[in-house]
Amino acid sequence: MDMLSILFKLLSFLPLPVIHGIGVLVGWVSYWSDEKFSRRIRNNLHNIKFCPDLKAHARLVRLNVSETGKGMVETFAIWLKSDASLLKWMKRCEGWQYVEQAIAEKKGIIFLTPHLGCYEIISRYYATKHPITILYSPARESWLNEMMKQGRQHGGTTLAPANLSGVRCLLKALKRGETVGILPDQVPDLGDGVWATYFDQPAYSMNLVSKLVEATNATVLLAYGERLTWGQGYVFHIEPLNTDSSAQGINDAIEQLVRKKPEQYLWSYRRFKKPQLAREKRIKAQADEA
Repeated sequence: MDMLSILFKLLSFLPLPVIHGIGVLVGWVSYWSDEKFSRRIRNNLHNIKFCPDLKAHARLVRLNVSETGKGMVETFAIWLKSDASLLKWMKRCEGWQYVEQAIAEKKGIIFLTPHLGCYEIISRYYATKHPITILYSPARESWLNEMMKQGRQHGGTTLAPANLSGVRCLLKALKRGETVGILPDQVPDLGDGVWATYFDQPAYSMNLVSKLVEATNATVLLAYGERLTWGQGYVFHIEPLNTDSSAQGINDAIEQLVRKKPEQYLWSYRRFKKPQLAREKRIKAQADEA
């Protein structure tokens, strides 16, 4: 594990074009060596009927494999870089005026950051300017979970576990007029969400956001980090949620974001899986580790 830490630390010193080049290689090695990974990408894109024909489907799969690999590798670099070095990768921010407006109105902000582009850099960038509390699910592997916590807790970032105590942390932060970050396209545990459509497919979706808005009257903003080509850096996009904060409204809004950069969405994620009870999930995780 010490050797892995050293390798990841060395990775963080590499130029971004090199990191993304390694990522492309990692993406394709994963695609050809991991049948579940490759099948999930193909099936998700096929089932939602995103592409008009087989040629377009094959092209989008190729692009997505490369972008997914970039996301895998850049994550470790982002976790281990200093704020000063990381800020050089963020080329510009579009929509910051929505943040300033919410702050001026003394309202809390809920950032909805889907699995689109480089989502790890969003909280790191924001935390250099204002406090932010992030809802997160622990990784199964203990070493990865520890690295993830250390990598995300920079500057003004607070981590809140995806359970009742974590939700209380989000509520307290919003009532203080601060910002919270949520991955809205994660599949919640059974009983913690509702069924809604996503790309015309049934998807179990969180209804946490609407509850937080009801309790705090917070401003809901959509945010994602667009990955520029050839390792040029990232663009932080922010826009208001121009619909209600219901599970269906949020799914529709995320879908519109994904359509802007479909190759950068995490199609390898099991977005349409059946939810599990929290207890069943823990048992399965323990069985997988054994």
